[in-house]
Parts: sequence; structure tokens; C-alpha cells
Amino acid sequence: MLVRLTIGERRRRVLDGWLQRTWFVLRRRFLLLYRWRTSSREAERQANEAINRARNGGAKVDGKWEGNVYTPESFRGPRKPH
Repeated sequence: MLVRLTIGERRRRVLDGWLQRTWFVLRRRFLLLYRWRTSSREAERQANEAINRARNGGAKVDGKWEGNVYTPESFRGPRKPH
């Protein structure tokens, strides 16, 4: 801080700008590094959940597959006797 008092106004503005940019860059890199492990762990968890859902094929199979369209039994209404 003592350096700021000894230099002129123009150099002080340049120094302040450099310090501010450096602070923002370092802060951003620290936050990215700090949050990286959490986000990668969350992505791994979601991927494992999707893989398990695909492997198990769902909890119950009470419907009918027509191509890639699944129609559950509960969507079929009661039939009217004629």
C-alpha cells in the first residue's frame, strides 16, 4: 500500500487495474478448482444411476412394448361390453 502513495496517479490506476484483474483471475481459478471435485462426483453419481436404470429396465413390467413405445396397463380404460 505504501507503493501506491509514492507513485503518480496514472501509474496508480494501472497498478490498481492489474491488481484487480489478477485478483479476479486467481479467485475464479480457485473456485473452479474447489468446485471441480464436487461437480465430477455428482456427474459420476448421475451416470451410475442412469446405467443402473438401463440395466434393470424399470421396477415393474405391467405394460406392453410396441417398438420403442411403452404403454402401461393402467392407461388402458375399461372395455365396454356390447
